[in-house]
Amino acid sequence: MTGFLGALADAWAEIRVHKLRVLLSLIGIAVSVGALTAVVAISEYQRQFQTEQSDRFGGRAATVVVSVTRDDGSPVDADGFDERFSRVSERFGFSHTARIAQGVMLDVQLPEGITQVAARVMDPAFSQIHRERLLDGRWFLGSDAEALAPAVVISEALWDRLGRVPLTQHPTLTLSGAAGGTYQVIGITPRQGMGDEELRVDLLYDSYRARVDALPADAWTQYEIWMGQDQVDRIAPVLAMDLRAGLPAGQTVSVSRSDWAAQPGTLDAQATFEMITGGIAALILALGALSLINIQLVAMRQRVREIGVRRAFGASSGRVFFSVFLESLVATTVAGVIGIAIVVAILRSDWIVTSLFSGIQDVPPFPMRAAMIGLLASVVVGAVSGFIPALVALRVKVIDAIRF
Repeated sequence: MTGFLGALADAWAEIRVHKLRVLLSLIGIAVSVGALTAVVAISEYQRQFQTEQSDRFGGRAATVVVSVTRDDGSPVDADGFDERFSRVSERFGFSHTARIAQGVMLDVQLPEGITQVAARVMDPAFSQIHRERLLDGRWFLGSDAEALAPAVVISEALWDRLGRVPLTQHPTLTLSGAAGGTYQVIGITPRQGMGDEELRVDLLYDSYRARVDALPADAWTQYEIWMGQDQVDRIAPVLAMDLRAGLPAGQTVSVSRSDWAAQPGTLDAQATFEMITGGIAALILALGALSLINIQLVAMRQRVREIGVRRAFGASSGRVFFSVFLESLVATTVAGVIGIAIVVAILRSDWIVTSLFSGIQDVPPFPMRAAMIGLLASVVVGAVSGFIPALVALRVKVIDAIRF
C-alpha cells in the first residue's frame, strides 16, 4: 500500500512539473470523453423523442383499440355498443378510455364560404393517450361538454384561414348542417411539417352527439384504452371475451394494440440506432486514445535521463512502472471528469434539448448512464495509454541516462 501511495505521489508530482504536456493531453481526452458522453446522452434523448412521436400516432404503450363491425357491412348500432363498452370498462376500472368517431366531415363557415373540413370527434382522454401537443391554448376538459358554446380545437392551417385571431380574443367557429352552431376555439394544433395545410376540427364526442341524432352513414366509432404494458397481455383477452359475450349475431368485435411497442421491428430499429451511435462513440474514443499514447511516447523519450537517474538512486521497477502508469491514469480521469461536467452543464438545459429535438414534451433528466460510461472510458483510456509508456520506462537503464 505504501508503494502504491508513493507511486501515486510521484505521478502527481510529474503532472505538476510537466504542466504544458499534461494540459495538451487533458484537452484531447476531455474532448473525446465529452463527445462520448454527449453521444450516449443524445441517444437517450433520441429514444424519448422517437417514443413520443410514436405515441402521437399509435398511442402510448400499451394502447388497445376496440372496434365493432357488421359482417354485411351495414352500420353498427353505435349507441348500443357504446353502452356495452361503458359497462365492461367500468368493471375493469380503466383510467384512460376514449371514444373516437372517424370519417366525420363538417361544414365550416370560412371567409370565402362554407367549406367541408375533416373532423376528429373524441373524448378528453384522447389527448393524453396520444401525447397531443398544441401551438396555443388548451385541450378539452370533461366540463367542456356542458358549455353553451361547445369547445373545439382547430389546426394551424384552419386558424390561418380564420385570420389567426388570438385566443385571448375568444374566437369562434360557425358550423352548418346537423351539427351547426357556434363553437368556441380553445386550442390550436401545430403543423406537422412543411406543407401541412390540413384543415381539421377536433371536438368533444358528447358535444357532437348532443347535436346529431346519429353518426353519418360513412362514419364509425372506435374505442381506445391506455392500460400499460404490465397488464395488457393479461387484460386484453378477457376484455375481448366480455365485449363479445351476448353480442347480436352478425357483429364482430376486434381488440388489438396500436402502440409502437407492439409493432414488429421497433426493437430492431432502436438496436440499430444504438449500434450506430455506439460505433461513433468508439471511434471518437479510439482517436483520443491514440493521440494520448503518441504524446506519452514522445514525452517518454525526453524523460530517459530522469528515469535513469531515479533508477540509479534505487527506484524499483515497480515504482517506475506505476508512477508512469498512474500519471496517465490520473490525468485522463481528471480530463474525463472535466469533459463530462461540461457536457452535463450543456445538456441539462431544456432549451438545448428542445432545440435538438423539436416538439419533445417530457425532457428526461441527464442520463447517469452516459456520465458513468464517459468516466469508465476515461479510466480505460488512461490505463491503456499509460501501460505502453510504462513498459517503455521499464526498459530504461542507468547507463541510458549517461548516454542521453
